[in-house]
Amino acid sequence: MDTVERLIVIVVFGGVDLLDVTGPPEVFSLARRETAEAAGYTVVLAAESMDPVVTGAGVRVLPDTTFAEVSARRIDTLVVPGSVEVDADRRVHPLVDPAVVERVRQLAARSRRVTSVCVGAHILAAAGLLDGRRATTHWSTAQRLAADHPAVEVDADPIFIREGNVWTGAGISACLDLSLALIADDLGEAVALRVARQLVMYLKRPSGQSQFSVPLEQVATTRRVEQLRHYILRHITEPLTVAQLAGHAHVSDRQLTRIFKSELGTTPYAYIESVRVERARARLESTDDTLERVAADCGFGTVDTLVRAFRRRLDTTPTEYRRRFRTVPG
Repeated sequence: MDTVERLIVIVVFGGVDLLDVTGPPEVFSLARRETAEAAGYTVVLAAESMDPVVTGAGVRVLPDTTFAEVSARRIDTLVVPGSVEVDADRRVHPLVDPAVVERVRQLAARSRRVTSVCVGAHILAAAGLLDGRRATTHWSTAQRLAADHPAVEVDADPIFIREGNVWTGAGISACLDLSLALIADDLGEAVALRVARQLVMYLKRPSGQSQFSVPLEQVATTRRVEQLRHYILRHITEPLTVAQLAGHAHVSDRQLTRIFKSELGTTPYAYIESVRVERARARLESTDDTLERVAADCGFGTVDTLVRAFRRRLDTTPTEYRRRFRTVPG
């Protein structure tokens, strides 16, 4: 089989997130190992000069080439990592260097596809490469991305998003998922799954999978809400209603809805569904239970309701989710 040469250029600059830089090369190197000469991936780090670059972790990396040199080559995939600073109030702010933005704009014009990792989406947006597109980034800077770039449709939930030849990935470790998706696009799902196994990952997460799990996403701010959450978990198989929860909390239906919106940022129904989906995910990953059993034990009642919830929340089906994530022998 003839080797298809694929030049992967990773943009590096002062303060860049280290894992954003080192994660993708590991994934592409495993693809080369899994497919011998067929993959043809060549990964290079490009910077303004050949001087060592100090990453956000304080570790120095050495560029393989300069922006000027690589701009004369045909680039298969341009990977743009991000960089952040944290202020005194522990708030995260993306760093966007105009000089890097201009280099990315120039290199993107020579690239078959352009990708960002984590807050690298802010650089793509500043370069005008996300205008009119749907894009994701790390959840902590998503609101900032939407505010700074109203022409971009920001969706902070998915692991990664593909819009034409532009791919955007979510927070930090999602660089592995994005890289696997790029390999699947080039070489097929079978190769990507073999690489995922080598990485000891839960196979390959679909693009629509949320950045969040229920325990991480929903942070209660009052004891009353915490008690409601535990009540929902204990009674998740029952047909929970707003009236039932309101009665348990000794508030009106309307007040209960206000409590959920103000303290959890969602409605009671949406929160209950997210808990049920989270429980169903665990069952699909770790058991051979039928979909009927999973639906019943997680409070969905019917398989149709389970399927609709998975499509809405994860942009996939329970069957497809189990195929990708199961941790028990098939």
